[in-house]
Amino acid sequence: MARNILKDVSKKRNSAIPALRSEQVLQGVKNTPHRSYYKAMGLSDRDLAKPLIGIANTWNEATPCNVHLDALAKKASEGVIIAGGTPREFVTIAVSDGIAMGTEGMKASLVSREIIADSVELMIRAHGYDGFVGIAGCDKSLPGMIIAMARLDIPSAFVYGGTIMPGSCNGKDITVQDAFEAVGAYEAGKITLSELKEIENNSCPGPGSCAGLYTANTMAALSEALGVALPGSATPPAVDPRRAKAVYETGRAAMKALEIDLKPRDILTFEAFENAITVLQAIGGSTNAILHLLAISREARVKLDLDDFERIRKIVPHIADLRPLGKYVMSDLDRAGGIPLILKKLLEKKMLHSECLTITGRTVAENMRRFKVQKQVVVRPIESPISPIGTDVILRGSLAPEGAVVKVPSLGFTKFKGKAKVFDREEDAFDAVSKKNLIKEGNVIVIRYEGPKGGPGMREMLAVTAAIVGQGLGQKVALVTDGRFSGATRGLMVGHVSPEAMVGGPISLVEDGDEIEIDATRGRLDILVSKKELQKRKKGWKAPKKRYDWGALAKYASLVGSASEGAVCYPSL
Repeated sequence: MARNILKDVSKKRNSAIPALRSEQVLQGVKNTPHRSYYKAMGLSDRDLAKPLIGIANTWNEATPCNVHLDALAKKASEGVIIAGGTPREFVTIAVSDGIAMGTEGMKASLVSREIIADSVELMIRAHGYDGFVGIAGCDKSLPGMIIAMARLDIPSAFVYGGTIMPGSCNGKDITVQDAFEAVGAYEAGKITLSELKEIENNSCPGPGSCAGLYTANTMAALSEALGVALPGSATPPAVDPRRAKAVYETGRAAMKALEIDLKPRDILTFEAFENAITVLQAIGGSTNAILHLLAISREARVKLDLDDFERIRKIVPHIADLRPLGKYVMSDLDRAGGIPLILKKLLEKKMLHSECLTITGRTVAENMRRFKVQKQVVVRPIESPISPIGTDVILRGSLAPEGAVVKVPSLGFTKFKGKAKVFDREEDAFDAVSKKNLIKEGNVIVIRYEGPKGGPGMREMLAVTAAIVGQGLGQKVALVTDGRFSGATRGLMVGHVSPEAMVGGPISLVEDGDEIEIDATRGRLDILVSKKELQKRKKGWKAPKKRYDWGALAKYASLVGSASEGAVCYPSL
């Protein structure tokens, strides 16, 4: 694909040679100044005659998820070089959900997904890169990168930075989920301060994303299911030498995609999204994946909605015994065979679209042909699943006309009726949970004005939900919010309630003592108050003052849509 960089691209080209985007920046006499900038960075005419491939990554020192990505970016560059391209590395932001959790900073998390996608788009557009590799390590950076791929629709490949290894405490594997839940256990007097410190010191032993099947690991799994990541690339831990190898091969894959003109929207078809939803339900993944798949589908120009998730959930068994619903972590799944093990099992039962194209240039079925299933205990046989149906349930009803989501383990704790305890901020709810006797058995905790617009930013509520579980109330209370939950959340916790409170959704009308009924088996979320009474309350309702009137969060609040549509930002035209 090398080009004569002095060729004038304004003249008639040989149609047998495919165009490169970078020609408009690098070729011809008029682009002499542009080339001089590249030569200041050590590139030669030979380098500039090759395709330019962006290496977009989310390296920073804000979170262990990303702290090692600078080294992985070098591996992607090596893969591009060996395949005949010239790599150009750049970074974008990434927010640590875990560190921001329970604070005002968590409002920035979902907003960062849009900024990551926007910044990658702008870098690629500004510099005319011919393709790119997206490397991401934490919750919002994975969908942010894939959104950018779908939006730009130029040859590109995605690769995950890898999971953290589990920590160890008293001979037991632990993760950051245990650290969050230990806070509630300490406040309830169940563990000592020294035991809490021991968990703190050992739950996160090194680089990589949170160890269980939380949001980052869920989205990594779905990147394989969608076909935008190489088979087997999702599960090797961050510290495993195979992680660097996977990133190197992804660099080569991006060059191959450029060679055969394979673009993201060739891969991100409706059937590919159905495959991703199938894997989500089979592994018991994070409810955040619903939000992210909806957002990615809109960038890919694919019509996907909440009904598709529920339709597939009812026919897909839950087979992966992974935390927070189960026993094992991502590194255990890796040793068992990784995401190819899941895909192989589902393919054998004709639960996937086998003909979907992937970043390898081959179909899902062709990719899995060489994979052999080994004896393992992490993933159940489809004939004897953990549950015959999936875990991520879509609810509708008088409290959520546009939908809500809840993750339920097996067929156990799926119904709840109780009296509402209403809070307009996450912090107020956390304080109430932390103080004994304020939240009682049978309460439905309602946290509102934390939706996409209302928060703004739709905060995750892990600090609250973990405190509830840590205090032993996980089976005794429920929680309903227009915000979100961490992938580490467990219990009957209903999120993404739409319409949200800030736009006058029914959740804005709930009062202390109202009865709320959750029935995940029927897919219902209802407030047991008469329509007449709700109409009366609606007349007296006024939207509260916006929490931000300037800056990134204010911009986001002015553009963002409903969680039921992926909480995507719609340009004001």
